[in-house]
Amino acid sequence: MVQIKGLQKTTLVDYPGKVACTVFLPGCNFRCGYCHNADLVCSAAALPTIPEKEFFAFLASRKGKVEGVCITGGEPTITKGLPEFCKRVKDAGFLVKLDSNGTNPSVLRRLIEEKLVDYIAMDVKAPIEQYSIVSCVDTDTGKLAESIGLIRESGIDYEFRATVIPDVFTDETVKAIGKAVCGAKRFFFQQFQPSKKAMGERYRDMEPLPAEALESFGRVMRQFVGEVGIRK
Repeated sequence: MVQIKGLQKTTLVDYPGKVACTVFLPGCNFRCGYCHNADLVCSAAALPTIPEKEFFAFLASRKGKVEGVCITGGEPTITKGLPEFCKRVKDAGFLVKLDSNGTNPSVLRRLIEEKLVDYIAMDVKAPIEQYSIVSCVDTDTGKLAESIGLIRESGIDYEFRATVIPDVFTDETVKAIGKAVCGAKRFFFQQFQPSKKAMGERYRDMEPLPAEALESFGRVMRQFVGEVGIRK
């Protein structure tokens, strides 16, 4: 069983090209300062849990209206029951899209090999050598590189993406990330949004970079990736 700590019943943006719902799983092995989901990461036990039985009853009621289920967090791959949960979603007739930070390539490999996931979105938060500055924990960058390669060669649909953190991102930052994901099908830049819920105090009022900066980053990334987009 997995603990579902949130449910967005309909989304038109989380799963590209599909009408989907999004489930939020608790816990994360990162402590990114700009994260808006601090309650899921640090105090998930205090949040109400949606029973799996209730969730799958909801899915059954949405058959023919919802095409897929987006699984996000937190970091879903630290949830032990994730493969079994994905299988139940697939067996119910829905597509599965997974959001991940890429720290558990063994879990990603199992999901891919057992055909339990149809789309993976992996965050590439910074150049590999700068990762711990952003994740705020010691990070096994070898596993990140392994996940990038695994996803890129998986044969399933995928994207890499990055939130444009104002105090980290420059053209040189983007060039370094581009080299890490070189040859990938798709990369999205997501505009940073300050939030009073951000884990790091400085990110609660920080100004986002202007749109022109994101456009510049897009031009840099197109040297390395087939399709580049910007999400506001």
